[in-house]
Amino acid sequence: MADTQSPHTIAYSRAPFSTWLGIVFLFILFGLIVLAVIGPSPRGSDYEEARAKKRIERLKALREENQKDLATYAWVDKNKGVARIPIDRAMELTVAELAQKKPAPAGRIATPAPQTAPAAAPPAGGSPAPAAPQQPSAAQPAQPSAPAGSPVGQGGSSLLPATQQSPAAPASPAPATTP
Repeated sequence: MADTQSPHTIAYSRAPFSTWLGIVFLFILFGLIVLAVIGPSPRGSDYEEARAKKRIERLKALREENQKDLATYAWVDKNKGVARIPIDRAMELTVAELAQKKPAPAGRIATPAPQTAPAAAPPAGGSPAPAAPQQPSAAQPAQPSAPAGSPVGQGGSSLLPATQQSPAAPASPAPATTP
């Protein structure tokens, strides 16, 4: 009788060594093909180079536009009569204008008088008593007023920047307006 094998033994029989060797050889061949196709292609991206070129072109166009604005005459607002002039001409006009003016002394810078501490808390249930205006004492001489043309005499402002003024300096009173 013929030697019959069951389907179970055929499905689970051991593969010969040559089959395994053929599968490994196919994987190696596939890897070599992939390396041959992808290997010589450039690694860098043209995308970044294209973006860099566009940025350089935009920067160059912006610089040319700014240079044109600095070197040409043009109307900014024709209705208001505002024009743009070249920067070199503007510097010449400014120097000529400043050369015509004579320097004036700035005058003394007035320092603010020291303030006293605020009054004690008001009594319970009552309103605080009005504070009396401060009079200069004999130990504290009155400050001289600045000349009318100096910046100190204009609205009580001083020549010191706000960061250098005393923190206890009183705010200048607002000018009174009449209706």
